[in-house]
Amino acid sequence: MKLRKVTAASAVALTLALTATACGGGDKDSNSSGGGGKIKIGIKYDQPGLGLKEPNGDYSGFDVDVATYVAGQLGYKPDQIEFVETKSADRENALSRGDVKFIVATYSITPKRQAKVDFAGPYLLAHQDLLVKKDSKISKGTDLNGEKLCSVTGSTSAQNVKDKIAPDAQLKKYSGYSECIAGLQSGAVDAVTTDDSILAGFAAQDKYKGQFKLVGLKLSNENYGIGVKKGDKETLDKINKALEKMVSDGSWQKAVDKNFGPADYKNEPAPKIGNIVQ
Repeated sequence: MKLRKVTAASAVALTLALTATACGGGDKDSNSSGGGGKIKIGIKYDQPGLGLKEPNGDYSGFDVDVATYVAGQLGYKPDQIEFVETKSADRENALSRGDVKFIVATYSITPKRQAKVDFAGPYLLAHQDLLVKKDSKISKGTDLNGEKLCSVTGSTSAQNVKDKIAPDAQLKKYSGYSECIAGLQSGAVDAVTTDDSILAGFAAQDKYKGQFKLVGLKLSNENYGIGVKKGDKETLDKINKALEKMVSDGSWQKAVDKNFGPADYKNEPAPKIGNIVQ
């Protein structure tokens, strides 16, 4: 009798284990496709208008809207998305480690990066530009000669301006773009340079609305793509289809207007998938 009881108990335990396995016990990870699971998406946390983690824990910006739309097309509801801060220097590693399923974080498509990751898109064509005060007389690059130009330490944007169009510009490097924008507001600097989308995102903040303008220099072409782990063609194809739908149903333009509109950002038309502007 004792042996039969043990055997019966074991059978029950085994049946329960098999049932749990068959039902997919446990949470699904970012490799699943909706159905109650979670997906991890890499974004920036410190770029207003693009990828920003708000003080209350919410997320906002054009990249966030694109990521949310794409995830929706992959079968995930907003509450199934886990946004992960993905800094520029760690983007390739985050994908190769599997920390995130894909990355939407002002990720410019370049040959060097394409050797390490695959890119869906592009989903936005940005350009290096200048942000100045609304009443500034700076209207072209040469106007920067003798003026104070701000960019972030480690960025090549300011040096690019100095090398190409304004050799006598006075470079001022701060630790972050927030400091540059604050310096522009106070008069400590005369212009800030980086991608026009990033500048527009800052200028669109409530505390800066109406104070700044983009000069419109288009000093470079920045093709923003969605980074995917190298070789993950299935996810790549799904994201490209999602981006095409986002453009065709008007959601892409709505996201542009919502996040950049207050800065009078004259965005390029939505790029075609695979069309990299040199």
